Amino acid sequence: MKAVYFIFLTALPLAAADPIELKLWPDGAPGQMQPHSKATDEFLRTKAGKSTITDITDPTITVYRPEKPNGTSVIVAPGGAYVFLSAVHEGTQVCEWLNTIGVTGILLKYRTPTRDETAPHEKPVQDAARAILLVRKHSEEWGLNPARVGLLGFSAGGNLLAHLACDRDWLSEPAKATDIKFSLPTFGIMIYGGGFVDFKEPTKFKEGFSVPADAPPMFIACAHDDGQNPIASAMLYLEYKKRGIPCELHLFTKGGHGFGMRKAGNPINDWPQRCTEWMAEMGWLPTIERLNEAIAQRKAQFDRYVGSKAKLTEQDKNLLANLKREQLELEAERELLLQGQSKDRAH
Repeated sequence: MKAVYFIFLTALPLAAADPIELKLWPDGAPGQMQPHSKATDEFLRTKAGKSTITDITDPTITVYRPEKPNGTSVIVAPGGAYVFLSAVHEGTQVCEWLNTIGVTGILLKYRTPTRDETAPHEKPVQDAARAILLVRKHSEEWGLNPARVGLLGFSAGGNLLAHLACDRDWLSEPAKATDIKFSLPTFGIMIYGGGFVDFKEPTKFKEGFSVPADAPPMFIACAHDDGQNPIASAMLYLEYKKRGIPCELHLFTKGGHGFGMRKAGNPINDWPQRCTEWMAEMGWLPTIERLNEAIAQRKAQFDRYVGSKAKLTEQDKNLLANLKREQLELEAERELLLQGQSKDRAH
């Protein structure tokens, strides 16, 4: 049972129509950004389109609020080979979908293009960690649950997610070890991510990459006809399975790479629905009905346990205290949802 914070009861949700943009590093992002290479210029010339953005040196997050927020938020990291960001079908449209299921969508515009002086993922991972930290910092103001902050990454954004969730080298600068629990997502959603397996031996992770015991639960979706990324997806799933960490993998026959929220008539285009079902099953899409059921279960467990004991030991008292605490946390979360629904009816 993850902690639920009582700050929700006093939170004042923002209007759904008012996106908020926030700079990640008001005093300037850490590290130097050297001029990018001729190869990067050529890639931008041939690959970038009207819906892509690049030359981001002052990274931001933009918060998109749903009409009926449930307290869960997901930071969206678009793909683009760490050269540009596909900011529409892997960005704003994703936030729109998240809003339809009550989730606050937060578009991350991380530093791109990356430069040759650092690993491609280094600065984007720093930006993602900073974004998660800021979302939790502003959770009361934005009516969010700091224990339900997810990170969704497409392609390069999926690589970013993998390194943030599993490869902790990013902690050295600028995050401190004491900040790790605040800078990691509660869960991850990886859509055709890759780049963390060895290019010549794709059934092996790259040197230095591994899945730690505290890696966040993960949802993974990819197409079979997407180069090496389905192998990377399967490898990550198997490592999660070995460690007993919750993970759901969907490999579809067709779909290619880069589909995002586009619809092409393939089953893979239903990945948002599969992801919604997974989030609900994991408890990150609370409803009044689910909360009522969970509260009733805690109450029944409490009463049943008390009725079966003639005398309570210290261990019994601790168990009962935990049940009561969980019940109160669930009731607080239910109150938040009820307040949100009442506010909607008033409008």
